[in-house]
Amino acid sequence: MPELDTIRGLAILGVLLYHGLYWNVNLSNFPSLERIILTGMWAGRMGVDLFFVLSGFLITGILLDSRNRQDYYRRFYARRALRILPAYLLILAILAVAKVTPLSFVLLSLIYLSNLTPLFGIPIAYPVLWSLAVEEHFYFLVPAAVRILRNKTLLWICFAIVILTPLSRLVTFYLTRHNGFVSFVCNQYTWNCLDGLSCGAAVALLLREYRPEKKTVWLVSSLLVVVAAIIWAVGLPFGILTTQTPVGAALQVVPWHFTFTAMLCIFLLIGTGPWRAFVRISSLRFLGYISYGLYLVHLLVYQGLDHAFAHFSSYSPKNPSFSFLVLRVLSAGIISIGLAFLSRKYFEEWFLRLKNRWS
Repeated sequence: MPELDTIRGLAILGVLLYHGLYWNVNLSNFPSLERIILTGMWAGRMGVDLFFVLSGFLITGILLDSRNRQDYYRRFYARRALRILPAYLLILAILAVAKVTPLSFVLLSLIYLSNLTPLFGIPIAYPVLWSLAVEEHFYFLVPAAVRILRNKTLLWICFAIVILTPLSRLVTFYLTRHNGFVSFVCNQYTWNCLDGLSCGAAVALLLREYRPEKKTVWLVSSLLVVVAAIIWAVGLPFGILTTQTPVGAALQVVPWHFTFTAMLCIFLLIGTGPWRAFVRISSLRFLGYISYGLYLVHLLVYQGLDHAFAHFSSYSPKNPSFSFLVLRVLSAGIISIGLAFLSRKYFEEWFLRLKNRWS
């Protein structure tokens, strides 16, 4: 399904732009037009949620298609380990050797607790790792559920998670707001961000259990977009755009999940029809091909560039111009893409070739 690489490409591009043009940028320093453009880059943060929906769909589908194999567990975990661990352990080694993050954060990240380090009094020192921890927890839980439970039962569980996860975020909001500010990291705890993965898993289950006609999938996708628009419209007066309100903390990501679920279905539909070229865009597919390494390394490149610019020029990371931000994004993008490509082709691929041999 090459159209899914296009989705990966869109997701990682959004994350790159978010970290380069919005994250840790003081927007009050810019004129109105530039501030509007930079504010729009906030939506790139939702690239992570797009990854969640896509991952839920793919992983659940892989498990469903292999649930009757005798080597079901060994095969799944061996293939996941070969895909994920080499680049992940490499980035952790770099963080530890370069002392970019505290050793305590690296050690907790080794056991995929990056998103839970605040519970131990340790900041999420390299932010991109939190989502990988969530996905790894998903990998621990879902294989047994798919192996044991029927598809219809799994669907009901997915629907329940989609409903209950916003309630979990709401409870967390009220438990943490006593200090006057609710940190967004609360929504990065595993139990507060399972609804995107469940949306993707539900698509995989529905397509295999009911094999709906294309027009039905189009209809459901359209309804999801309409529901998402209604949630946005109703939620705007109640602060859905910020996590500092109960509505925002609970529901901010929900319409995005519904939109991304619809997007996934639409890409699958178009990808099997005569207009498939529109969802198989080569440049985005390339970004999708290297998206894992690109996701891991790009923030480190941004930090390295900031250090270099501050040392060798008059650039101040705390007060950059708009043109300098654009230059920074382009520079970091080129370097990150190059590093990610080299990692995929000459490092990760060596382990990926072992998949069939070891599983």
